[in-house]
Amino acid sequence: MKKYEIDISVKEAIISRRSVRQFLPDPIPDEVIKDILEISSRAPSGTNIQPWNVHVLTGKFKDKVCAKASESFMDPSKENKNDRVHYMEKFRDPYITRRRKVGWDLYNLLDIKKGDYEKTKLFHVKNFSFFGAPVGLLFTIEKDLGWMSWLDYGMFIQNICVAARAYGIHTCPQAAWSSVHNDIAPIINITDNHLIHCGMSLGIEDTNAKVNNLRTERANLNEFVNFHD
Repeated sequence: MKKYEIDISVKEAIISRRSVRQFLPDPIPDEVIKDILEISSRAPSGTNIQPWNVHVLTGKFKDKVCAKASESFMDPSKENKNDRVHYMEKFRDPYITRRRKVGWDLYNLLDIKKGDYEKTKLFHVKNFSFFGAPVGLLFTIEKDLGWMSWLDYGMFIQNICVAARAYGIHTCPQAAWSSVHNDIAPIINITDNHLIHCGMSLGIEDTNAKVNNLRTERANLNEFVNFHD
C-alpha cells in the first residue's frame, strides 16, 4: 500500500481534487479501494442512517457493464432518461453561464466545434468506460429516501474524492450513469427499490491526455457568501 500513500494535508487534498477524464490502466489494489471507502463512510448523515450503497467494478465484470452501458447510450432507438431532474428543468443565470463556460472550455481542448453532435456523443460515451479508469464505482440509493439523504450521499461521495487524493489517486463523479439504469441494473443485481444515483471513475491520472488540462473556475466568495454581524 505504501506505493500509493502520499503526504498531503486535508486542504491540499480538497484543492487538488478535480474531475479527471482520462486515466492510466494501472490497477488499484483492493486494500486501497477498501480504505478509501471505509474512510469516506465517516461522512455525516441525518440520524446516522448512512444511505449509501456502492458497487465496485473492476476487471472483466467492469468491462461487461461498460459494454452494455455504451451500447445503450449509442443506440439511436433508445431514449435514455434520468429518474428525476438532475439540476434544473430550464437553466438560468448564473448557472447557465457557468455551465456554458466549462462546457466550451472542455470542448475547445478536444477540438469539438459547436453543433458537432457526432464528436460530442463520441466523447460523452467515454463516461460509460469510466474514462479508462481501472476502477468504476456505481452508487445506488433507495427510491423512498428523502432529499436530506441525497444531501448526505453527496458528502459521502465528496469524501471519496478527497480521500483518494491521499493515495495520489484521482476521480471523476459522473451523473451520466443514472440514465442507463434499466440496462445495467440486471447485470449488477440492483433491486427494484434502488436507483443509480451516479457513478465515479477512480484511478491514476493520464497526465499526457489533453482533456486533463481542463481547470475549472470558482465564483468569488462575495458571490455566494453573506456575513451577518
